[in-house]
Amino acid sequence: MMVDRPCALVTGASRGIGRACALELSREGFKVAVNFNKDEAGALETVELILKEGGEARMYRADVSSHEEAKGLVTLTEEELGPVDVLVANAGITRDALLVRMTEEEWDGVVSTNLKGVYNVTKWAVKSMMRRRKGRVIAISSVVALTGNAGQANYCAAKAGIIGFVRALAREVARYGITANVVAPGFISTDMTKKLPEQARERLSGAIPLGRIGTPEDVAYAVRFLASDRAAYITGQVLPVDGGMSLGALT
Repeated sequence: MMVDRPCALVTGASRGIGRACALELSREGFKVAVNFNKDEAGALETVELILKEGGEARMYRADVSSHEEAKGLVTLTEEELGPVDVLVANAGITRDALLVRMTEEEWDGVVSTNLKGVYNVTKWAVKSMMRRRKGRVIAISSVVALTGNAGQANYCAAKAGIIGFVRALAREVARYGITANVVAPGFISTDMTKKLPEQARERLSGAIPLGRIGTPEDVAYAVRFLASDRAAYITGQVLPVDGGMSLGALT
């Protein structure tokens, strides 16, 4: 077992924000458990990028919407890499549709992965953190949890639920020296957003006060800070990384 570095578990780390978080945490000195569900090739690429920089990482397949698979993910990570010191609950999916057209399957799928998945993996990671009286939980929500977005009632509900979940968790675990916070990305350049027509991307960029689309690294820098000792006195907070998109929602 490798025990010379603290351990970070990042769910949904095969690409995009999850990959960027895994890389930044490795640079912060963490061994990284790279979780994926379907994109094995992407997860392998994340691991290889970390190894190339001299870090330590292993990949683990698990569907975090399954309580048993989430438990197995945390258990195997701790067996092979050591206790989870930082959990980044990032795994998520979208199934967009207007509410009147949204199927029950589309609703349940998004809520199960994006919200229940956070509960599943956090429950098992926090148990170990409580025994050791230290740890960091960082959940990835979204700016739409604050602003809403047409066609994403399922996604908005799940991401807003993450905020309530983490704030309750922060109160429960503070006495054990554990912090729990939320990062809420705005419009970030990922595989999903790159599929949008250029005209749509320009329109969305124009609605961002800072005038540009964010990068996965913008989000990862915030996660790296919250995972570090420099954020030891911050808990129960929501940090929007959105170029100012949520300013109106926060006033």
